Amino acid sequence: MPQHKLNFKNSIINYYKYGNGSKVLFCLHGYGEDGTSFFFLEKDIGNDYTLYAIDFPFHGKTEWNEKESFSARDFLNILNLINTAQNNFSVLAYSMGGRVALHLLHYIPQKVERAVLIAPDGLHENFWYFLSTQTKPGNKLFAYTMKKPQLFFSVLNAAGKTNIINKSIVKFVHYFLDDENERTLLYKRWTAMRAFKPNLIAVKKKCDEKNIRLHFLFGSFDRIILSKRAAVFKRSKNIHISIIEAGHQLLKEKYASYIVPLLNN
Repeated sequence: MPQHKLNFKNSIINYYKYGNGSKVLFCLHGYGEDGTSFFFLEKDIGNDYTLYAIDFPFHGKTEWNEKESFSARDFLNILNLINTAQNNFSVLAYSMGGRVALHLLHYIPQKVERAVLIAPDGLHENFWYFLSTQTKPGNKLFAYTMKKPQLFFSVLNAAGKTNIINKSIVKFVHYFLDDENERTLLYKRWTAMRAFKPNLIAVKKKCDEKNIRLHFLFGSFDRIILSKRAAVFKRSKNIHISIIEAGHQLLKEKYASYIVPLLNN
């Protein structure tokens, strides 16, 4: 793998470089994944784009040693250290990475030429996520629950049995939280990434003002990220929403035929 390391403050940022095209594409992965998730796209777009796929804090091989949360300013500085010519760039983001991309579109719209967001997080402010990451009492409760999750699992399972929560979401939560190490990572990851809070109305306005092409791709069977959350972006000449017959796991080679045209058209 074309792996690279970057010293940043007290941390080491890991990223992967794919392709050798003249256009720069920053690739932002989903929760629990890393930059290798984008490797399959090199053969399709590597002649047009140079892809930089960054491992977020507490993901992949990045070593995050900062006491403060990962900020938009941190991320922009990292992008500039990688993209030394500081050319304008495009963004391809999946799930959690979509929330970061939406924040960037608000924060530095003048730098972004095009953005393709695949089943992106950040379209809806979940109450529990807000409580856990944006309030001190909630963050302490979050830390305690990740250490002693029995009550949380009891409530979750009961909600699934009574259809208060969709069973696919219950399964999704168990997948990440049954393991103690994964629970610890969840706390660290959510807390580190809590500064990324996109303003959707502002993003839409910036895309129109700066003529940024923004594409959304959703799966019709996705119960984690619902396409209806992107309704605020409708009726814009630069923003397009596509829905295909798939679930949440859209960043796969079998869906390349849907992703690649969004980057090339």
